[in-house]
Amino acid sequence: MLVAKESRAPLARWDYRAPWWLPGGNLQTIWAALYARRLPAEQSPAPYRRERWTTPDGDFIDLDWLEGDAAADAPLLVLFHGLEGSSRSHYAEAFAGFAAANGLRYVVPHFRGCSGELNTGPRAYHSGDHEEIGWVLRRLRERHAGALLAVGVSLGGNALLRWAGEMEEVASGVADAVAAVCSPLDLAAGGQAIGRGFNRAVYTTMFMRSMKPKALAKLAQHPGLFDRDAMLAARDLYQFDNIFTAPLHGFRSTEDYWERASAKPHLPRIRIPALALNARNDPFVPADSLPREGEVGPCVTLWQPEQGGHVGFPAGRWPGHVMAMPEAVGRWLLAQGTAFA
Repeated sequence: MLVAKESRAPLARWDYRAPWWLPGGNLQTIWAALYARRLPAEQSPAPYRRERWTTPDGDFIDLDWLEGDAAADAPLLVLFHGLEGSSRSHYAEAFAGFAAANGLRYVVPHFRGCSGELNTGPRAYHSGDHEEIGWVLRRLRERHAGALLAVGVSLGGNALLRWAGEMEEVASGVADAVAAVCSPLDLAAGGQAIGRGFNRAVYTTMFMRSMKPKALAKLAQHPGLFDRDAMLAARDLYQFDNIFTAPLHGFRSTEDYWERASAKPHLPRIRIPALALNARNDPFVPADSLPREGEVGPCVTLWQPEQGGHVGFPAGRWPGHVMAMPEAVGRWLLAQGTAFA
């Protein structure tokens, strides 16, 4: 089903309000990821078709394409996932549902090592990976004649906006509109926030549970790549980035990585329609680190609702669902980048 033009008027703002029974950013984050419905009751989880691409450096990435009957020239919605995410993350499946309901083509390119199989090269992925984003988008542009719309979630959104800022006017020849959802556009502020208190005990522990084994498997592939004992002793993302992410991707240290990879300083350079959606109660992204109107260019729209958590935005009656955010962001992207009815 294609959405009629008149129903796709751009949202000037999104007045999201969380259900009364889910107060606070942590509940809105955790419940959305673990328990809320991702699709309407009548809709099944997305059937994906996997495609493998060889990267310019001889490694590989895997892309999951939504199976369906979308027209070949229908808008293509590209989703770049967050830290340790995949096409089966709650937000990815919810965006797949939006795409299926609106007759869009949909694809989730996995960052290296996130598709269920460890990549082969002596590197992984990072928050400022705009070169990889650009390579993926250019290949998709070569294959797709219709509108190309991209959304990045958390880490993926920072990298996507970093790409849009880096490319300036050139980006318009590749993508029609982009959006970032709950992205830590100031990586230092986000890194410090996730390393404290409850965040450190819960979210950092969750991420490290999958990231450290992957890093050690990478070391087995490439002996001497980093200090194994230091990795085993790492207890937070700052230490992990200092040992692994920063040096493997050309940064001097965690501080250098966080500074150079952050998208926030590059937002004034963006020359295509871009949306940055951040909840002001996001446990990972301090509200005082979010960009203000005077810190972005005229092509950037800021949505900063008071509630939502980190990639949460649950809605509806118990047990709630996570379809409201993809609907709002998807409508905004379509309004910027398409003219079909």
